[in-house]
Amino acid sequence: MVPKLWNETIKAHRHAVCEAILDTTWALVTEYGPTSVTMSQIAEETGIGRATLYKYFSSVEAILVAWHECQVTRHLEHLTEVRDQAGDAGERLEAVLEAYALIAYEHHGTELAALLHRGEHVARAQHKLSALIRDLLTEAVETGDVRNDVAPDELARYCLHALAAASSLPSRAAARRLVTVILAGLHSRAATSPAPAAATTTTTPGRPRRS
Repeated sequence: MVPKLWNETIKAHRHAVCEAILDTTWALVTEYGPTSVTMSQIAEETGIGRATLYKYFSSVEAILVAWHECQVTRHLEHLTEVRDQAGDAGERLEAVLEAYALIAYEHHGTELAALLHRGEHVARAQHKLSALIRDLLTEAVETGDVRNDVAPDELARYCLHALAAASSLPSRAAARRLVTVILAGLHSRAATSPAPAAATTTTTPGRPRRS
């Protein structure tokens, strides 16, 4: 049998090589674009042979998808940490919404983003993200920080669609203002605010009069 330490050493080595491939590929794609980078170039920049590279990944696109999956996992871990470090239900909700808005802002939509935002890993991440926001909204409803006239699941969908706009905003400050607007709509007072009285028009012989 192969000693456990040897197995762990091999595993650590493979992990290090994989990380180097991912980081190198991302750097090359960022500089030259996704269609201009080749496997040979990646192997040379990483310092490994093409045959070794192909043992890890079958194509440049496969490498980028793996890179993106790692990033998505890190983003979810970051949002979870933000949630756990915040205070009460309302503060946790605000902190997570702001953190997600800034993530969306920093990853502007591009040709590369369109390539990466597909596949099962994205669907799984969206499901986890939606559940995280929904659970925070549920807690905030129970504490009276969020309106209770709309189901938390619906509110979570509204939030995620609204937060997607952060990717096209001009600054981090604008992304934070977006969160302020979203929170205003979620606030419990929004559900009980009286609607403005509609003006009516009555007609008298001569001219109309507003009442």
